[in-house]
Amino acid sequence: MSDLFLKASRIKLRFDTSKGPLAAEDLWDLPISSDRKLNLADIALEAKGRLDKVSGLSFVKQPTKEIDQTDQLRFDILRFIIETKQDENAAAVAARDNATKKQRLLQLIAEKEDDSLKGKSVDELRALAESL
Repeated sequence: MSDLFLKASRIKLRFDTSKGPLAAEDLWDLPISSDRKLNLADIALEAKGRLDKVSGLSFVKQPTKEIDQTDQLRFDILRFIIETKQDENAAAVAARDNATKKQRLLQLIAEKEDDSLKGKSVDELRALAESL
């Protein structure tokens, strides 16, 4: 991972977009996908298209052109950022789901404790209140 970004910074790698050139660190600010805004998916598709075009993708003939290492680096960085953001999004969703479940469990515990207290006599409740 760090090797990708080390190479990118050493060669001052830029990603040409409809909004102008972006450095690798600028890509982290873009959404993974969007219908209206500049996004990583569209930039990655364009980068992959350049790789396929240069490599002369064919199932019959051997590729005649060598893949441009800079284009490959661009694509690898985009793929890494997209995968990382997807993992982070999945972790955030799981954390949110767990927090919701925990809140529900705490609510059920409180209800059970209330039910348990409701079953006690007035004297027992007074004794509990005085002990606090």
